[in-house]
Amino acid sequence: QVQLVESGGGLVQAGGSLRLSCAASGRTFSIARMAWFRQAPGKEREFVSQITWRGGNTYYADSVKGRFTISRDNAKNTVYLQMNSLKSEDTAVYYCAADLSPYILGQKPSDFDSWGQGTQVTVSS
Repeated sequence: QVQLVESGGGLVQAGGSLRLSCAASGRTFSIARMAWFRQAPGKEREFVSQITWRGGNTYYADSVKGRFTISRDNAKNTVYLQMNSLKSEDTAVYYCAADLSPYILGQKPSDFDSWGQGTQVTVSS
């Protein structure tokens, strides 16, 4: 299995920036891709961005395209989410997820196998 630990959340004003980190441990050689999801109070968990572990190919939700950047450092088994131009609607608990399947599927939470504990991001307007 793979264990994930997020860090970097906090309180920021609208228009500001934060960088989230997610450190992976365990069977990291089996990771096909990693992603960030978020969940606001009373809402379903939603996909934010993903990156393939070997090729570094990225994909973003329309709501964050142009503002968020996902990246990875394979040597450190860490994935990052740089969030710029933050808006109040970005307020949520952000979760890191890993897909261990050799076949890359969709962007539903059920398509991912391992999850971190989440880190709170609060954007004040």
